[in-house]
Amino acid sequence: MGFLTGPGVGARMVIHEVDVPGVGKQYEVPAGGETRFVVIVHHDGRREVYRREGPDADAEKLFDLDAAAAREAASVLQAADFQPLDLDDVDVPLGDAIMEWVEVPADSPVAGETLSDAGIRAETGATVAAVQRGAETLANPGADTVLEPGDILVAIGSRDEQKALQSLVAAGEGGSDDGSETA
Repeated sequence: MGFLTGPGVGARMVIHEVDVPGVGKQYEVPAGGETRFVVIVHHDGRREVYRREGPDADAEKLFDLDAAAAREAASVLQAADFQPLDLDDVDVPLGDAIMEWVEVPADSPVAGETLSDAGIRAETGATVAAVQRGAETLANPGADTVLEPGDILVAIGSRDEQKALQSLVAAGEGGSDDGSETA
């Protein structure tokens, strides 16, 4: 068993390490909740990466890496040259505006509506700059663009406008606020 400490790791993250005779070593790394990543490091440098959803669950194989690819992946995961930013301190040309990606759930009240009929800008103040639909991106969509379940709205607006957009698009959020019905 080993311990990993450092920035962003918290007080202590327990990583289980086990010798696997004739193979190499096996490491189990916490991934949040009961999920763990299992990494088997072979004597030849290959890695097998698995995910286990709980202590009694079977591990699901995710991928294999050769030694060179494992070093590259480790470098990216470590992100030694990347420093996350505190978004409250970021000065961008958009002023107070930020860009967010909001998915339209299947039972969203805006699914099947045009951008105009959904009232996104009027109701939230956010502007939809693009709609990602599968592999296709509809840049600068018109007011007559129909929103479909699974669409991802690329929106620009303040934090409050983005929260309002997420509430408007969220599944089951349509209708009257007071619970009453109108005829």
